[in-house]
Amino acid sequence: MTIELKNITKKYGKDFSLNDITITFEAGKIYGLLGPNGSGKSTTLKMISGLVYPNKGEITVNNEPVTRKISSKVSYLTELDIFYDSFTVKDMMDFYASQFTDFDVNKASQLLVDMKLDRKKRIKQLSKGNRGRLKLVLALSRNTPILLLDEPFSGLDPMVRESIVKSLLTYINFEEQTVIITTHEISEVEPLLDEVLVIYKGNLIGQKNVEELRETEGLSVLKWFKSKMIEIEDHGGEKNEFSC
Repeated sequence: MTIELKNITKKYGKDFSLNDITITFEAGKIYGLLGPNGSGKSTTLKMISGLVYPNKGEITVNNEPVTRKISSKVSYLTELDIFYDSFTVKDMMDFYASQFTDFDVNKASQLLVDMKLDRKKRIKQLSKGNRGRLKLVLALSRNTPILLLDEPFSGLDPMVRESIVKSLLTYINFEEQTVIITTHEISEVEPLLDEVLVIYKGNLIGQKNVEELRETEGLSVLKWFKSKMIEIEDHGGEKNEFSC
């Protein structure tokens, strides 16, 4: 499904989270949405998923305005860790199956095996890495045309990040799903990406086709991203706290 953000502005109080942004996310592509903390990445995903509404502009999916009903077409992995600690892993699977008719129990069971998660274990007993794995299992087990992953590697060690990338390669439908990933772990996610965008202080400051970036400019996504940040600083932008 094609997602369009048309002249989107979102403010929290007097501060701009997004400032007159226009972006098109095409069906069947995987996008990396990059930028320093507070740049507007998470807000973008929340608006696409119908959880937050813009102050100005329009968001459409296949030319239909986004409302809360878009949840039937969007699987959204939030950066927040929202679980019922008293539940077991299987309880969380059953809960998702009861809430989403598109939840694929067979896919979830296979993902549990791949992620080495014990379905009998209680959520409160899981390490941070395993909680991250479980979040991904639940998100990937929904058969939706739009997949939004907000910082899926946040706080996870390199081994866990590697297993997550392998799962994404295995379980994303590269032909049909529109996938948007926000991340600080640029090198890990680069092999997945078709397009990369950079948002800085609510403004879209760059967008590139990843293959063309490598072949034409000889740059990795990480090097290109750093060059965009240097450009901003050279033009008077505040020095950011972004860590690559």
